[in-house]
Amino acid sequence: MKRLTKAEEEIMQIVWKLERCTVRDIIEEIAKVQSKPPHSTISSIARILDDKGFLGHKAYGRTYEYFALISKEAYSRFTLTKLASDYFGGSMNRLVSFLVKDDALDKGELNTLLDQLDEEE
Repeated sequence: MKRLTKAEEEIMQIVWKLERCTVRDIIEEIAKVQSKPPHSTISSIARILDDKGFLGHKAYGRTYEYFALISKEAYSRFTLTKLASDYFGGSMNRLVSFLVKDDALDKGELNTLLDQLDEEE
């Protein structure tokens, strides 16, 4: 799996949210939080994501309906593993320790995670 650019990831977040959508649907979602991007830009990014294997599409004449081929969970797992590999020597333990030391994850949240892990086992 390849790492996505910021723009590609933004489009994927919208597709994961909407499940099936057209370029127009994506533009409408983006326009809710920032200025409306050009149709050609979003269309180009969607085609790139299609070529990379992140999106699939169904054609209705000249209109394409896009859908995710890679789940949000699978990409999240890949990104987190890459983060751990690139910055923490591949150690999730060092990653979590960093989050706790940096106050990004408090002890209560950590205990909740440990309880969830115990329940899953």
